[in-house]
Amino acid sequence: MKIPIKKLKNGFSLPVFGFGTWQMGGRYERDFHNDDQADIQAICNAVDEGIIHIDSAERYAKSYAEELVGEAISNYKRDKLILTSKVWKTNLKYEDVLTACESSLKRLQTDYLDLYLVHMPNPDIPIQETMKAMSKLKKEGLIKNIGLSDFSVERFKEAQDCCEDKIVVNQLHYNLIFREPERKGLVEYCQKNDIFLVAWRPVQYGALTDISIPVMQEMCAKYHKTPSQIAINWLICQKNIMTISKMRKHEHLRENLGAIGWEMDSQDVERLRFAYPGQKDVSDSVPLI
Repeated sequence: MKIPIKKLKNGFSLPVFGFGTWQMGGRYERDFHNDDQADIQAICNAVDEGIIHIDSAERYAKSYAEELVGEAISNYKRDKLILTSKVWKTNLKYEDVLTACESSLKRLQTDYLDLYLVHMPNPDIPIQETMKAMSKLKKEGLIKNIGLSDFSVERFKEAQDCCEDKIVVNQLHYNLIFREPERKGLVEYCQKNDIFLVAWRPVQYGALTDISIPVMQEMCAKYHKTPSQIAINWLICQKNIMTISKMRKHEHLRENLGAIGWEMDSQDVERLRFAYPGQKDVSDSVPLI
């Protein structure tokens, strides 16, 4: 399956749907009881099904998730993939960013990253120092594009003001339940300023698979889709928004791919925006600061 692409004015493009690796190999520490081969196979299944954007981070499983990705993609053509990783907030000093990137490249078994993100703000380290290092990495060809994760509008603007390169992505917790990017103006900001909003946790650990919710029942019946497919499509049919999802099970992967290649009507997007119950104004995981 060919995943549709969205493109910014500066030429940077991303598929509307990618593969996330949070909790692969463990959470914040490596889980030595983890089924590594199952995780590697899940990544390979995704690539075989047409997913080319794979997202990881040095924070995931204390960097072990990157090793799993590196092993999984070793038999695929590197130039056919889009690899994203993230530098953790404790490593945002100039030299630390450079070292962190080099370590991520080694674990991923690659010479470059297509996209490198500041994983979250750290008010104790000047953002100017961090962005100077990010631009150096881009100049040296170790990263192709610069992004951020979990940055508010104000912090995003501050980072962009001291970065000589365009920041192309803000990765945020956004789905039918968690609406902080809407409430705090990030959706509008990204759409008006030619920035991609990459939504993580699109089905909220399965909470959005609830078929008993009337408005979801209505949408599933209208489009002949499952709740997961509706939830994902609601994100990706919006301007400048795409999403990533971790899918260990092949059937889960295939179901989610059913969200691709069609668009719900704009009035249904808005109906879900206002009618979906239980909305939260702030992330339960990483509230914006």
